[in-house]
Amino acid sequence: MAKKTKTSGGTPATVALERAGAPFTVHAYEHDPAAALSYGEEAAQALGTAPERVFKTLVADVDGSLTVAVVPVAGSLDLKALASAAGGKRAAMADPAAAERTTGYVLGGISPLGQRKRLRTVVDATALDHDTVFVSAGRRGLEVELAPGDLVALTGAVTAPIARAKG
Repeated sequence: MAKKTKTSGGTPATVALERAGAPFTVHAYEHDPAAALSYGEEAAQALGTAPERVFKTLVADVDGSLTVAVVPVAGSLDLKALASAAGGKRAAMADPAAAERTTGYVLGGISPLGQRKRLRTVVDATALDHDTVFVSAGRRGLEVELAPGDLVALTGAVTAPIARAKG
């Protein structure tokens, strides 16, 4: 995996990776605003990557604190498991405007990296099953591929089983 060099088109996520010296690869694809798929499923399909390796970044409210959950697009977030992993009792999806304002990113482009305010982060344990994973690079149509250990380290995350199979 090649280390991405600085470019004028960088996002806060790629800048954070560059500063940390973590190896990563940026993958761009043409985002279709009319796509019926979720942003993450669209990314997996556009990049020809297994949905188990593409992770979506969701922001939830755990006992009054915004918390980031990073789960595979092949599954969905288990709010009860997230609350437990974050040391809380109750979790609900955060208000979208609050998520955008706090992270500095727009929905569909929220990255767990380079957020305006660093939030408590929980990465689904299945990320560790892969050599590399994909997360949003901070913009719709832009993904960053990196080692899951680097993702966990750079976000200060804990890992826990917080995803459940869709269906």
